[in-house]
Order: sequence, then structure tokens, then C-alpha cells
Amino acid sequence: MSKKLVIFLMSGRQTPDLAKAAVEGGADLIELGFPFSDPLADGPVIRRAAEAALAEGMRTKACLECLAEIRGRVQVPLVPFVYSALLEAYGYERFVADARTAGAGAILVPDLPVDSHSELERIQLVAPTSTDERIDLAAKTTDGWLYLVTLTGTTGARTELSSALAGLAARARRLSPPGLPLYAGFGISTPEHARAAAGIVDGVIVGSRAIEVAAGGSDDLRRYVSSLRAAIDAA
Repeated sequence: MSKKLVIFLMSGRQTPDLAKAAVEGGADLIELGFPFSDPLADGPVIRRAAEAALAEGMRTKACLECLAEIRGRVQVPLVPFVYSALLEAYGYERFVADARTAGAGAILVPDLPVDSHSELERIQLVAPTSTDERIDLAAKTTDGWLYLVTLTGTTGARTELSSALAGLAARARRLSPPGLPLYAGFGISTPEHARAAAGIVDGVIVGSRAIEVAAGGSDDLRRYVSSLRAAIDAA
């Protein structure tokens, strides 16, 4: 089975074009950020992207419309990345229903505890600091795959792949149901990082660096994603 490549993009007016370019470059899944004014898990690049999105009027309804437009252009899975305060304001059940109608499957809620709102179909996140008990519960309740946060701290490009990934992946494999895919994100930014991560896990998630490259337009993003795809396929 080929390793998966996930590209994170922030909702915005240009995002449907960027998502199409990312898929053309080899992305297997698009993670779509819903901007929030206090994104605790995010570093400066994604924070600035969220601020820009809010400035151009990207509230929850507009983000769902963006999601629907992306769905009309690509066939890969789409995963909203949304903070729990937005779900509280919009309504959990309403959001899930509207996101499904727009073309999403599961959702990612980084600040929602693993044992909260068990009725939601969502991708669970675990980190190097997670206990075995938390990893076990997350693995049993996640929808489709398990998100491994490679490091403690916020998102953002790093100079090297986190040394904590291998140990976290080993624990997650041991505690997860057989065959559950493990995807790794946070701090992965170069083809070399992607190749190294793909040697450990089943999928690679790239966010901050993808957003930086996307600022140069669809062609730049397509070329960047192609370089990641080639590196992952060579792992």
C-alpha cells in the first residue's frame, strides 16, 4: 500500500484552486483549516493564515462553502480541521451534518479530549506525551486513521524530523487495532523529512510549509507537493 500524503490548507477564496493544485501534485487528502482567533495548537505561519482568512470574512459558513467548492474540484477525502469553540458556537450536530453535505468525512478537533463527544466521527490525535491509556482509547475511537503529533509544541516547519516520532509510532502500533493507519504531522516540511517519516508511518501531513509555498500560487504549490510525493514514494 502506498504511503499517503496529506496537505493542510487554510480556508480562503483561493483555497479551491490551491487544493486542486495540491491534488494534481500528488496529495491524497486535503486537511482544511477553519480559522479561529485563538488557535492553541498552531504556530506563527498557520496563525497568520488564520488571521488573513478571518480578515477576508472566512467564518464557519463561508468555510463550509469553501469545502463544498473544493469537493466540486477534487475527489480525494476532505477533512475539516476545526477548534471546539467554533463547534460550540455553530452546534456540533449541525456542523457535522453541514460538513458532510459539503463533502467532508471525518473531522479533526485538536483541542477536544479523546473521551469527549464520543458521538462525533473524528480523527483522534496523540502526542509523545500521551499515556498508553490515551493512545489505546484514541486508536479504538478514531475514524479511519490516527494522527501522530510528532513533537510537543505548536505547528511549524522544523530543520529536522522529530526524534520522538519513532518511539510514538512504535507505541501506537502496539496499542492500535491491527491495520489502523498512522499518519504523522507537525514539523514536517522538506522532502527529506517526508521520506524519513514515510519510512516509519503510513501517511505524512504537511501544513505550515505548504501554506508558505501556497502564498506563491498554485504552480508553486503543485511543484512542492510533487517533490514531497516523489520523496514519499522513494521511501
